[in-house]
Amino acid sequence: MAHGLLITRASRRVKGGCLKTAFPDRRTLNVLLTILLVAAVSAVVYSARSVIAIFVFAVLFAYLLNPFVKFQQRHSLLFKNLRGPAVVEAYLGFVVVIVLVGHAFAPGVAKNTVKLIDGIPVLLDGLTTGDIATELGDKYGWSDKQEIRFRAFLMRHRQDIDSLVGIVDRSIPHAAGVLFCMILVPILAIFFLRDGGDMAEGFIRMIIPVSSQPRVRAIAQELNMVLSSYMRAQVMLCGCSLAFYSAVLLLFRFPHAIALAALGGLLEFIPTVGWVSTAVVILIVGLVSHSHWGWMAALLAAWRLTQDYVITPRVLGRHLEIHPLVAIFAVLVGAEVGGIIGIYLAVPITALMLVFLRGSAAPEPSRLYDDEPQPASSLRAAAAD
Repeated sequence: MAHGLLITRASRRVKGGCLKTAFPDRRTLNVLLTILLVAAVSAVVYSARSVIAIFVFAVLFAYLLNPFVKFQQRHSLLFKNLRGPAVVEAYLGFVVVIVLVGHAFAPGVAKNTVKLIDGIPVLLDGLTTGDIATELGDKYGWSDKQEIRFRAFLMRHRQDIDSLVGIVDRSIPHAAGVLFCMILVPILAIFFLRDGGDMAEGFIRMIIPVSSQPRVRAIAQELNMVLSSYMRAQVMLCGCSLAFYSAVLLLFRFPHAIALAALGGLLEFIPTVGWVSTAVVILIVGLVSHSHWGWMAALLAAWRLTQDYVITPRVLGRHLEIHPLVAIFAVLVGAEVGGIIGIYLAVPITALMLVFLRGSAAPEPSRLYDDEPQPASSLRAAAAD
């Protein structure tokens, strides 16, 4: 009887254990909650991707101006070693440069831009009907055979021209939004320039456990170095484009060669759209001024291939310590996933991911150092500053 009761209690304990394991345990519940949290954050990020992109570009713009702010902070006559006034002085210098450039080029550019905008409807209508062939033939002295050939070309590609007209019509309403973003990015960058370090430190203290804060600070310092190197590489690429455009435009004696070269160098910051816009403007100027626009088109195509597949991967790879093949792969994947923004952010995101992987694989800094832990690259950067 007692043996039977013992067996019954044991069976009850086994049955109770089975019932307990049937429900999700604490570890499984934590995993499920983590998955749900990641899914929710991903959905929020996807929904607010446009706003996040604006803030990302504001951060990059802040890194672009940061060397000038540091220079002003160290050499200011009135507010030496003060971060806030240094930011104000750097922005004032930036505005002065824009005003001087605008005073030199804006009157002619504004006049030609207004004239171009007024003539866009007539130009698009002439492309659709083929009447522009007669206008160009009368203006540049084409023969009847050349005029008929060009008209036939327009008629064969009439459907493509109509689709281009639709794209232009749909793109015009977005111009105001693009202009607003261009104004908003420098304004947001002011806060990152002035309080970026304090915001990062506050985030680490608020979110990260005390035991992991040294490691996170080391990773944050590496991220800071990577983004600074990326912006320096972008400046170098813009300088390369400026030198190429200046040399070629002066060689072919294009009108406004220096202004066009400066435009091409500045637009190099904008992936795809920047160099395409530069090429279109240069070729239109060459066509209108009877310059060697055919040779220019060939040189622009050759330069683009060299810039995208030779210079850019090597420059970014050297500054960000990633292989040129990895940089090319990242740009292609970024173009497929995020379009123009993906092209621009693919390489820095790849470099940041490598920093996170190296930081997570490294041993705990507290086990390696007795004092404040800093990686070797961070120490080199501090010595360089």
